[in-house]
Amino acid sequence: MLQTKPPLTIRLCQPRGFCAGVDRAIQIVVLALKKYGAPVYVRHEIVHNRYVVEGLQNLGAVFIEELSEIPAEHRHCPVVFSAHGVPKSVPADAEARNLFYLDATCPLVSKVHKQAMRHQRLGRHVLLIGHAGHPEVIGTMGQLPEGAVTLIETEADARTFEPADAEALGFVTQTTLSVEDTAGIIRVLEERFPAMQAAAAESICYATTNRQEAVKETAEGADLFLVVGAPNSSNSRRLVEVAERAGAAMSLLVQRAADIPWNEIGSISTLGLSAGASAPEIIVDEIIDAFRARFDVSVELAVTATETEEFPVMRALRDVELTPADMAFVNGSR
Repeated sequence: MLQTKPPLTIRLCQPRGFCAGVDRAIQIVVLALKKYGAPVYVRHEIVHNRYVVEGLQNLGAVFIEELSEIPAEHRHCPVVFSAHGVPKSVPADAEARNLFYLDATCPLVSKVHKQAMRHQRLGRHVLLIGHAGHPEVIGTMGQLPEGAVTLIETEADARTFEPADAEALGFVTQTTLSVEDTAGIIRVLEERFPAMQAAAAESICYATTNRQEAVKETAEGADLFLVVGAPNSSNSRRLVEVAERAGAAMSLLVQRAADIPWNEIGSISTLGLSAGASAPEIIVDEIIDAFRARFDVSVELAVTATETEEFPVMRALRDVELTPADMAFVNGSR
């Protein structure tokens, strides 16, 4: 006797997955490998996703944490800086070592760097709202002299911070924060320091905001909400929090279908599904297939925004053409 599968509706968020900054960073590594050959060194994970990193390793990328790890005989090889951005000391170190480097910092992160430097140039002490230890925060703080930036992680930090001059403050934020949490921190700071100046433009990036809005729209009433992403991906972890707040009964971060705790999720009829900005679409497909094997699945696409942003690579790589297979890897579909 055939056993019927239980029905399951998957609410699939759109937009999800790769953003323009991630797409550009991966392109830069692939283009550098095609133009210069292997190895191409990459300082820190180019983006926070193991599948992407391993795929690039298979193409000939070598991931390092410090420039000192590059062997002397490979100093002619390109080194790529990750999408998260780096302190000013890193390109200075590369130049001192006579290394050829390609900076894959997301243009929206670079914009935050410029906003922080503008605050300082105008005589303001810079408040950076973000998470300690995150590469983007390290990179942003490293644009300015030591002592010129104070990191604010929570509303409690905002309440206890005591500036030298309350009339000379400016703030910027990490690009991948929770929109709601950040608004609460800014509200506290503005109440305490009315003269504090905002950045010239929004610091939280469009992709972070769009993915959080899509999750908010689809999470209410979901028995389970899965976010595809890495544990060290700030924007992915924020999506899990947003899903919980927006009404999902359970919200989990998974890197691959193998991470789904089937014995723990119980009986479900509605699944919310999204992916962080550094998670490739092929893993979303893998997870849907895993549910199809266990459920009679119907997929509802929940579209809340259309993203058309594209960030060009640097001029040095624009003469290299990508094959359809290269493009499939870059956009996360293989």
